[in-house]
Amino acid sequence: MRQAVVQVVMGMCGAVGFSILFNVRGKKLVAAGLGAALSWSVYLALYHIYNDKIAALLGAALTVAVLAEILARVMKAPVIILLVPMLIPLIPGSDLYYMTTNLVLNNTAESAEYLNLVMREAGVIAFAVILVTCAVQVIMKVYRHFTVKR
Repeated sequence: MRQAVVQVVMGMCGAVGFSILFNVRGKKLVAAGLGAALSWSVYLALYHIYNDKIAALLGAALTVAVLAEILARVMKAPVIILLVPMLIPLIPGSDLYYMTTNLVLNNTAESAEYLNLVMREAGVIAFAVILVTCAVQVIMKVYRHFTVKR
């Protein structure tokens, strides 16, 4: 439990640092940090339940993409300003590191396994973001269609 809290706080700190680097300020900075903490919390909870990285990443990325879309409209900010920092904790850095290390050590079979895992992890994050973005676009078009005064 204590380790999970430390991981969540460090994920939040990483997202805040990334946000500061790209000049995100004020309420958006707080939202990005809390969203990153939420993303890692959801990932840890789903990983504990399903014991599957891909399923946990999908759930966490879907959650964060929905949150970023909602907060962007509430804060009147671009979605990308909130979404990218919130996804920072989900980046598959350790698997990418192991893939590169095995590649340098000429362990091609292990490197290929990690490459496969990295591609699946990155793909599921991208899929979640695209799915939510498309769903929001459809919902907004339907909403505008029925709220236009005739």
